[in-house]
Amino acid sequence: MTAYPTTSSLLHTMCPPASDSKPQDNTKLKAAVGFLSLATIALLASTIALAVSGNNSTTTSSEASAATSSDFSSSKASSNFFASDDANFCAGAKLAFDNQLCADLEVPGPQAGGNVTKGYVGGLAVDVVPNTKPYYQSSMCPVNVHWHLGSEHYSYGEYDENGDGPHGNIPRPDWAARDLAAAGETVPDGFRCHHYDASDPKFTTPYEWKHCKGMEVGETYEVHWPHSAAGACGTVNQYQTPFYDGVFCNLDMDAFSTLAAQDIANAVGVHGQVFTIVNDESYFYPDMMRGMIIDEEMGMGQDIAYYTGSTTGETRSNEMCSMYTPITWQVDRKCHMISASSFDKLCYDMKMQRDDMSDDLHAHGSRELVKDDLVANNQARKTLRA
Repeated sequence: MTAYPTTSSLLHTMCPPASDSKPQDNTKLKAAVGFLSLATIALLASTIALAVSGNNSTTTSSEASAATSSDFSSSKASSNFFASDDANFCAGAKLAFDNQLCADLEVPGPQAGGNVTKGYVGGLAVDVVPNTKPYYQSSMCPVNVHWHLGSEHYSYGEYDENGDGPHGNIPRPDWAARDLAAAGETVPDGFRCHHYDASDPKFTTPYEWKHCKGMEVGETYEVHWPHSAAGACGTVNQYQTPFYDGVFCNLDMDAFSTLAAQDIANAVGVHGQVFTIVNDESYFYPDMMRGMIIDEEMGMGQDIAYYTGSTTGETRSNEMCSMYTPITWQVDRKCHMISASSFDKLCYDMKMQRDDMSDDLHAHGSRELVKDDLVANNQARKTLRA
């Protein structure tokens, strides 16, 4: 190892005490200055070399990361965790309750998705209240994530008939309380947010989707995270498709038949959050698997509507009721922009679960807005942001 002069010795050489200063010391001074110059040049060269090496390492790491990501699917195919379907003990756990004609039900259970606009109250009297606590405080965990084309819920000024998207919007039905639009043909998509701007490239620049299917930049999607206290929480079987397998994983029919309506509303719930997809990485969020995005600075998950309803989807309507009711709904009343890459990362994460979630990698159809007389009258609202 090369021995370099200490700082104190260099300073003594360059700035000797007055009593030591002599004309013949100029030679030593010049030598010291020369040494420092060479040392400085060497240090600069080393710094440049390290910077170049760091950049090369970063590039290599990025390339390696990309290569590793593309290899995970094949790794899953050969993994012992996925070798046997028997290991997924939630598969087939769904308890079957067929849809029923609403008119045939003496008292239909409350339905979703409804109007979540501030001040709205449904027209169906119920004696059950929604669970207004964070779901984890009720021993519930997310058991699935999926989304619908357009919003199934309605929040005036956020996602409603006045929003827009690459393919327009749908009108508000004529029976609705606000007379803002004429009735239109029932379609399987929902309402749109107000963010879309055809002149702004972040809403129109195509994204190269690698994992999600049939998704589109500029469109509005309502994401649902079903939660259950009977899920395989904290295990490799937590996330399931269909979501019913996750909801009922540890709950058989005998146990279910002992539960009162309030017990179900306390133990099963859904997070709902509405997004417009943009091709802009400043809206990237890396983990959409675990539930509603809650971020005070971004105003996400801060203004939440609570009510009890049912499962949704295009197989239900104002004539055909879901029998999976009552469950708690916690719905963000605001619409948010999210990057396309956030969704693609979500789809990738879904592919990595033990259960096959491929049937949820695309947008599902939306249920028509539920009529007032099928929406529970137990709306609650919390504004988390000061």
